[in-house]
Amino acid sequence: MPRGALFASSEEMRLFLVALLALHGALHLLGFLHAWKLAALPGLSGQTTLPLSPGSVRVAGVLWLLACLIFVAAAVLAFLRHDAWWMLAAPGLVLSQALIVLQWQDAKAGSVANALILLAVVVGFATSRFERATAEHVRSLLAEAREGPRAPVSEQDIGQLPEPVQRWLRASSVLGKERVRSVRLTQRGTLRTAADQKGMPATAEQYFSVEPPAFVWAVDVVMFGVIPVVGRDRYSGGHGHMLIRGASLFTLADARGPNIDQGTLLRFLGETVWFPSAALSDVIRWQPLDATRARASMSYAGVSASAVFVFDERGRFSALEAERYFERGGVSTLEPWRVTAEQWKSFSGVEVPVRGRVTWRLQSGDFEYYVWEIVDLEYDPL
Repeated sequence: MPRGALFASSEEMRLFLVALLALHGALHLLGFLHAWKLAALPGLSGQTTLPLSPGSVRVAGVLWLLACLIFVAAAVLAFLRHDAWWMLAAPGLVLSQALIVLQWQDAKAGSVANALILLAVVVGFATSRFERATAEHVRSLLAEAREGPRAPVSEQDIGQLPEPVQRWLRASSVLGKERVRSVRLTQRGTLRTAADQKGMPATAEQYFSVEPPAFVWAVDVVMFGVIPVVGRDRYSGGHGHMLIRGASLFTLADARGPNIDQGTLLRFLGETVWFPSAALSDVIRWQPLDATRARASMSYAGVSASAVFVFDERGRFSALEAERYFERGGVSTLEPWRVTAEQWKSFSGVEVPVRGRVTWRLQSGDFEYYVWEIVDLEYDPL
């Protein structure tokens, strides 16, 4: 599943957090050394907001050491991209701020670092909660994936398909291999939400079920170079749901309805190029157009859509063309939508496209909003 560590999409922000936790933790060591008189620290007055006995001062020193160890341990977990870093940092924050209030004269500057870490902890908690929900959707998807025919795909199976589709399945090397039931893949790329916007780095993980048709796509994006954004696009039971949150806290988009249902169905249909045996699904119908093109029509749960698949001279998938709902100014209109492939690679002996672009072909001009690359792909992961 996608990483739960804060700023997982931004290496710079993650390393900043690691450095902040480690340095802040190390500074707490000074409170221990001063309380136990293990080092000469003339910059520390030792004044406290409450009167303490010599024994209590030493206890406070031990607590400063404990806070140091907690923050350093949290820094190590954040460096290792472990989800639990914020769970450890949270009690460390409480302890740290209590000690700072106790020795306010010497330690008040530490409140600034605690405020920054508190923000990171809150975002870390929200990200973890978002990803737990995503993981539950994935578990549900995989649990509902039906065991379809496990006999190898044969020439007889593809014999009724249009010739361009038959050439594609042969070129993909699915003949002789069992039909796929579920898929896991990881992507990376750049994403734009406006034509004049610079591409934002994105990493994504996606799961598919072939029967029934469904997917969960989870993405991490870095907006404006610093703001972490998480998103989830889900297609299940014939319905779609898109949810995008800034810093995992603020909802930027939460879309459902017939237009989203059509769009996610088209996504599933187009993304079968990563598991070509799904072309044999009962919910997909093929119509020949010419020597290199065929129209695929999909109907499921009362929603229908179609797309034209284009294949190159070697039979490989090269493009997909369809009409999909595009929203601007609160109004959705059907617009030409095109996906192109630029590079191919084999996973588990099946050749699939691994690089490409997604473009809206608007009257105002082409809007290329996603450049994608498949990093890893696994069939029937469970």
